[in-house]
Amino acid sequence: MANNAPVLILLGPPGAGKGTQARMLEEDYGLVQLSTGDMLRAAVAAGSDAGKRAKAVMEAGQLVSDDIVLAILRDRMGQPDVAKGIILDGFPRTDGQAAALDGLLAGSGQRVTAAISLEVDDEAMVGRVSGRYTCAKCGEGYHDQFKLPASAGVCDKCGGTDMKRRADDNAETVRERLKAYHAQTAPLIAYYAGKGVLQKIDAMGPIADIRKSLGSIVGQVAA
Repeated sequence: MANNAPVLILLGPPGAGKGTQARMLEEDYGLVQLSTGDMLRAAVAAGSDAGKRAKAVMEAGQLVSDDIVLAILRDRMGQPDVAKGIILDGFPRTDGQAAALDGLLAGSGQRVTAAISLEVDDEAMVGRVSGRYTCAKCGEGYHDQFKLPASAGVCDKCGGTDMKRRADDNAETVRERLKAYHAQTAPLIAYYAGKGVLQKIDAMGPIADIRKSLGSIVGQVAA
């Protein structure tokens, strides 16, 4: 029996705004963002069969295999809060994983309804990501160029004065992550184009404009 709940995939390199836009899609359409990392941690904490397998692999310092990730995703998609549809974050990363995901979805009468590529300029991404920092107390995000706190060094949200930057948010590391993205994940664009579900939007403009562009696509499949 077909399940018409939308399954969305956001594609784009580090800093393209996938997380920000996914949260807005949750607000606008009642979809649920499923992050691979969050699902793994939840499954381990819950002690599910797949969670136990994942825990053993991670404790051995190894990467969690695709079949474990798929088992955890299958379990998660069986929960009632995802009835209106999902946004996948961090999976699939390769066309092999995409094919495995297609098989998983087919088992419940579903399919990927839209794979949306957030199109960005690489050098702009270097500047966007390397300028990011957050309030250590509440997690509010800031940027050297695009979003400074009203009072230098003081969080607008909670008044905290301890700001932190991720160690890997520097220009050299960002360029390496972009290179890895293009080599490993960008082939998904061709994969989903071949399936007829690929959509591309310009993700270099204001967040509100990107939200509107996404909405025009998602509204058609999440209505």
